[in-house]
Amino acid sequence: MIDLNHLDDLARRLSDMVPPGLRQSREELQATFKTALQAGLGKLDLVTREEFDVQRAVLLKTREKLEALEKVVAELEARDRPPPAA
Repeated sequence: MIDLNHLDDLARRLSDMVPPGLRQSREELQATFKTALQAGLGKLDLVTREEFDVQRAVLLKTREKLEALEKVVAELEARDRPPPAA
């Protein structure tokens, strides 16, 4: 789901932003940040890149089929249309 290495990196960067006087408990802050980030991201309705790519491929294939069907319908409609009166 979510790459924990990215969360670790983000938590580390957040803890680096803490003023020097509060950095005594840097590891504790980093763990707290990581937990908060995981909880927040866990509430989001996210999909993996693989799931996204699969759905994208399905959508593209569906779009191609729709375009082909629209073309067939247009040809059938043109064929059934009476010729213009002169």
